[in-house]
Amino acid sequence: MALPIKLNQLRAFVEVSRHGSIRAASRFLQLSQPALTKSIRELEASLGAKLFIRSNQGIYLTESGESFLRRASIILEELRVGQEEIQQRIGLSSGTINIGVAGSIARSVMPKVIIQFHRDFPNIKIRIMEGQLLTMLPQLRQGELDFTVNTYYPGSLDAEFNFERLMSKEYKVIMRKDHPMKHATSLEQLTHCDWTMPTPKGTYYKQLSEVFSRMDKPMSFSVTCETLIGCMSLVAQSDFLTIVSIDTIDDPLFEQQFIALDLAEKLPYATFALVRRRDHTLSPAGEHLARLFRIYCHDRDDGHVYS
Repeated sequence: MALPIKLNQLRAFVEVSRHGSIRAASRFLQLSQPALTKSIRELEASLGAKLFIRSNQGIYLTESGESFLRRASIILEELRVGQEEIQQRIGLSSGTINIGVAGSIARSVMPKVIIQFHRDFPNIKIRIMEGQLLTMLPQLRQGELDFTVNTYYPGSLDAEFNFERLMSKEYKVIMRKDHPMKHATSLEQLTHCDWTMPTPKGTYYKQLSEVFSRMDKPMSFSVTCETLIGCMSLVAQSDFLTIVSIDTIDDPLFEQQFIALDLAEKLPYATFALVRRRDHTLSPAGEHLARLFRIYCHDRDDGHVYS
């Protein structure tokens, strides 16, 4: 008969996995290293499997450990959300909401949403991760993110995650104000230029790369910047070009450094969605935050469904 698994064992396992060493995890949990090691050994005994490989270079997850990590992380995160949900329902507004946002959302909708949410729930903490949906999938799977607002295109992730359409946005090519190609009127005129974009494995940028690959002379994306600010910093100080949403272009600071081109070819519209794991339930405060994103995104919706 398998021994029962205790919460302190799950916490020990997850934190050692995240920190990569017993010493760092013991400092984080404020436990002695022998106590932490004992919890891990008891957990391995309960499961009947080794979870870590220990070597002079550090500590690594076994195949069984990799498999168990996702489930252990989800258990701990669901317990946290459940505890916070009860506290919020009885009027003790506290806890933490973890969300992800696309770079253009961070520069447009997100500030207004967070300001309003903070007025409504001043005691709730929020952690915000910025980036593409692709980089957030592990955190969503493990329950470390409650949801993300990001670009979406129908595909293989539909069975695993819930995608709630929020808005569609137009995208345009941008360059620095004094770029030698600032009078270009078509993509064909820009194929020789240097381009930078986030990884083409991402949803919208994957869609873009497919469009460009069908051109007679496809442009070359020689630099991959995983964040919007990285792309725009490079474009501001060089002849590189990139592609951003119309919301980014509408930023009052945009015209100080950049121009957006009106080209003959229309780029695909990007669809933004609220993405969360299908079996994840938000706390009341989390639901309120999601509702605010729905409201503010609806006000900025360009109306296109999919391009």
